[in-house]
Amino acid sequence: MTIFDAAPRDAKLTLHPDFAVATVDPRLFGSFVEHLGRCVYTGIFEPEHPTADEDGLRTDALALIRELGVTLVRYPGGNFVSGYRWEDGVGPAPARPRRLEPAWHTVETNRFGLDEFARFAEKAGVEPMMAVNLGTRGLQEACDLLEYANHPGGTAWSELRRSHGADKPYGFRLWCLGNEMDGPWQIGHKSAEEYGALAAATARAMRLIDPDLSLVACGSSSRGMPTFGSWEAAVLDHAFDEVDYISCHAYYEEQDGDVDSFLASAADMDSFIEGVVATADHVAAKRRSAKRINISFDEWNVWYASRPWNNGGEAPGAEAWPVAPRQLEDVYNVTDAVVVGSLLISLLRHADRVTAACLAQLVNVIAPIMTEPGGPAWRQTTFYPFAEAARYGRGQVLQLQLESPTYDTAKHGTVPLLHSAVVLGEDGVLTIFAVNRDTSVPLRVTADLRAFGALGPVEYTVLADADRLAANTLTQPDRVVPRAAAGARVEGGQLTVELPALSWNTIRISRA
Repeated sequence: MTIFDAAPRDAKLTLHPDFAVATVDPRLFGSFVEHLGRCVYTGIFEPEHPTADEDGLRTDALALIRELGVTLVRYPGGNFVSGYRWEDGVGPAPARPRRLEPAWHTVETNRFGLDEFARFAEKAGVEPMMAVNLGTRGLQEACDLLEYANHPGGTAWSELRRSHGADKPYGFRLWCLGNEMDGPWQIGHKSAEEYGALAAATARAMRLIDPDLSLVACGSSSRGMPTFGSWEAAVLDHAFDEVDYISCHAYYEEQDGDVDSFLASAADMDSFIEGVVATADHVAAKRRSAKRINISFDEWNVWYASRPWNNGGEAPGAEAWPVAPRQLEDVYNVTDAVVVGSLLISLLRHADRVTAACLAQLVNVIAPIMTEPGGPAWRQTTFYPFAEAARYGRGQVLQLQLESPTYDTAKHGTVPLLHSAVVLGEDGVLTIFAVNRDTSVPLRVTADLRAFGALGPVEYTVLADADRLAANTLTQPDRVVPRAAAGARVEGGQLTVELPALSWNTIRISRA
């Protein structure tokens, strides 16, 4: 019996247009470009590629990035930023220094740097999210970078930018104050007290140069960190008045064949978000402040971190420092795509406090887009849930009353089989994103939509496959794609749809 033959179970949604969680911030659909593996070199940037433009950018990759719907791109790291000298990546490319890059044990050529990234962001139609190095460097270097990027002219750094061909300032508005500074693996790792004081001082200095900034303080790099909770509290005790966001980072993978826990990964994301919100609000309460610190979930994805960093190849010796090697090039299957969709649902359901987020990363490195040097670019399975959420998840996230069968997991306790978010779009279209976590049985869902009045046509696409390990590859780039499905109908103000086992579903209902 295939996964589509078993008798379905039943679940129910109830919602009302007057009861909303929040309006989705466009920054929720961000991604991440780090100088890691082939994300930059032979990913977005390959001057020798047949499709390369005058800036060395791969136009085939740019086309897929635009199709993905990314709104925001964080740069240049990640672990990379904690040892990065931004000045190495500006000015004439032939004169730029080659440096050892200890975070990922490579050589950085600096052929691609700040100015190239600014041009990439403009062509991709994304907002830049810049990170400053608070690992090996600090306040002064952050201010120098800000002056180079944002000051109109008439000073040493701003005139240097103009001499490099950028007459107008870049006007970067969103900045990360370091990266994962709670992690012992981080170059320049600091205690919460050390980092909190440095972040607050850097933020104050940066605002003296450009008051109109949004600033992100480093939160815990995972919910499993021993300092989780206490780190956020200590950092915000120092920096609460100076920052707008605190960050969360989370990665998930299927381990030891425990697919049930993997499919429930969003339950952990929910707890992570809610714990950080509680901590931030506790700091606000202590200060008797009405200010709300929002969350920048600026690294999240499925990442098979337990696999070798170079995808199964023999790890190089200490003397080997390659340039842009193949690192972290996970190939994603149907199950991974369903989990990514579920994580997107969690972000949408917390849109009142998660107002920026970045799928990590964008190309080649644990990414929805893959490229081959000199060859083609293609979409991974995870491309599709993100693209659909970015396209249709604009508007108001509605509150849901959800009734669903549940199942037990080893890692996350008891969770519902149905995971869903509903967005009332700016165009008046109602979009239901839904995941069926059951690996063998369809789920019949009814949604009470009587409060929405007369409803029009229903469009329904589903991403599922009889082989949950099916993936898109260089030789089969379209093995897994969303497909139009029948069987979703609205009668008497009630939607009925049957979700296949282990599936990501997008249902769009026009209002008559």
